Amino acid sequence: MEQQNQLEEMERYAHTIFREDATGHDFYHMKRVAKTGRKIALKEGADPFLTEAIGWMHDIGDHKLFDRPADTIAEAKAFLRRIELEESMIREIFQVCRDISFSKGRIPETLEGKIIQDADRLDAIGAIGIARTFAFGGAASRLIHWPNDPKQSSIQHFYDKLLKLKETLHTDTANQMAEKRHAFMERFLDQFFEEWDMPCDNIR
Repeated sequence: MEQQNQLEEMERYAHTIFREDATGHDFYHMKRVAKTGRKIALKEGADPFLTEAIGWMHDIGDHKLFDRPADTIAEAKAFLRRIELEESMIREIFQVCRDISFSKGRIPETLEGKIIQDADRLDAIGAIGIARTFAFGGAASRLIHWPNDPKQSSIQHFYDKLLKLKETLHTDTANQMAEKRHAFMERFLDQFFEEWDMPCDNIR
C-alpha cells in the first residue's frame, strides 16, 4: 500500500478511536499533532511519513484514556499490519507512545519521536492548550480554580506543567512556534487573575 494511502487509513482509524473524546484528546488533537509533526519534520530533516504516522497513533494506549490500554495497543498494531506498515515502523510508533508523556519524564531516542513529542507539547499550550486544559479538567471533575487548595484545579495545571513545556522542546522549529503560544498563556493568566480578584459586592 502506498504511503499516502496508509496515512489516510491511519487518519480514519484515529477518527474511529477518538471522535467521541471530550477530554481534549479528540480526533482533532491527533490531526494537529500529526500535521504539525509533519511540518516540523520537513524543516528539521526527519522522515515526514514516519513522523506523521506516529502523530496519528501517539495517544493509543494512554492509561488516562483507555480502560484496557494493552488491548487497545494490540488492536492498533494489528490494524497497522493490515495496512502493510513495516514492523520496524510499528515498533518505533509504540516506543514513542511509551516515551512521549510529560509525566514519565522520558525523551524519545529518534528525531521523529522527538518531533512528535514537540508537536504534542505545542498542542498543550497557547489558545488550544488553554481550551484543552479546561476540557480535561471538566471531564476529571476538577475545579477551575480554588485559591485555598489549588492542587486539583485546572489553573494549577498551568504552573505544574504548561508553563514548563517551552523549555522541554527539542527542535528549533518547535521552539519558534512555542514563543507566541507561551506568551499568550501568560497574558491569559494575568487576565484570569485580574477578573478573579475583582470586587464582588454586586455579585450574588
